[in-house]
Amino acid sequence: MKTAIVYYSKHHGNTKKLLDALAQENDLTLLDVTDHPVVDLSEYDRIGYASGIYYSKFPKLLLQFAEDRMPQDKQTFFIYTCGSKKKGYTDAIAEVVRKHNAEILGSFGCCGWDTFGPFKLIGGIAKGHPDENDLKNVCAFYKGL
Repeated sequence: MKTAIVYYSKHHGNTKKLLDALAQENDLTLLDVTDHPVVDLSEYDRIGYASGIYYSKFPKLLLQFAEDRMPQDKQTFFIYTCGSKKKGYTDAIAEVVRKHNAEILGSFGCCGWDTFGPFKLIGGIAKGHPDENDLKNVCAFYKGL
């Protein structure tokens, strides 16, 4: 099954660490949304969207990419990193891909080092994440799709 993961990972590279672990063990294409603003995803069977969480959702750039570039009737999944775990982080991206009749296979989220706002003053939260356990868990998630 041909898979592409479109991602945004800028501040600490937390999400990219997860994706690099996946790419070492699986044949997939990683597409940085900031480097590939226009790409045809129709040749892929599965499309993943991955990012850190910004203001409780995926970043606007990735949401807009999915809105504009998501082909119809594809399998999709989500991977994210966040400073603290809460529900609802994938709601906005899920709403976007559902407009394209996507089958949502699942989502994986783990903590990632976060130095946003006041957290910067104390050196951030979730320092050291994603760790080896997180990397193993994202690989297990992907294999289970």
